Amino acid sequence: MEMQISGVNMHVEKAGSGEKRVVLLHGWGCSTKLMKPVADALARDMTVLSVDFPAHGESGRPPEAWGVPEFAACLLKLLKELDFLPCSVIAHSFGGRVTIELASQDTTLFERIILTGAAGIKPVSTGAASKRTQEYKRLKAIAEGMKKTKILAGIAEKWSESLVQKYGSKDYAALDPEMRRTFVKVVNYDQTEKLSSIGNSTLLVWGENDTETPLWMGQKMEKEIPDSALIVLEGGTHFAYLEQLGRFNAIARSFLVESN
Repeated sequence: MEMQISGVNMHVEKAGSGEKRVVLLHGWGCSTKLMKPVADALARDMTVLSVDFPAHGESGRPPEAWGVPEFAACLLKLLKELDFLPCSVIAHSFGGRVTIELASQDTTLFERIILTGAAGIKPVSTGAASKRTQEYKRLKAIAEGMKKTKILAGIAEKWSESLVQKYGSKDYAALDPEMRRTFVKVVNYDQTEKLSSIGNSTLLVWGENDTETPLWMGQKMEKEIPDSALIVLEGGTHFAYLEQLGRFNAIARSFLVESN
């Protein structure tokens, strides 16, 4: 299904017809395809809505560089137009950012929340990381200065890109300049102070060996979100929900339906 929301052509998929409604939100750089194994399992007795965020999957790009609030506003408008509220939500990684943004503003939007490998807490900068960032900024400033000289502009442009590939994260380096502006807005948005405003029952499911959103972030969320509990999937990575799909689906079903 395709819908025009906030100036973006949005791709959504609906499955099942149960009374219980749940929306699935994927991570950055992913799409509904990575949530399909969860959707297929839950659609047996629930109505499941899977959403491709703008600039992901089959959805179009936002009209300008968006941050988390803009992505959240777009999702809220989509759910209202589909008359899909209130609903429960299962969110992975970046999808967690959007969920935190909405749930902290209005506790009536969602029923129950499952966050798995959720982003939203800004990582603590280590000494080595800080030094690397300072070095990148210094070299980038030199490159930007070179661009002002016509004869050096072409060389400076290539050098700038090589600096991105060397110093930038894999997610950042893989993007074009337009989407990099969006990415920077997203990753620098710290939602730690919003966690205590989430009033919904929240289940945190984390991979023990997650290196993208380390386990300490899940532990921090459990401490800050009033009605929350953390389940650790032993040996799991950032995609633990897929690596241990059967277990994850059983946990999700129990939390969303059987424990009500």
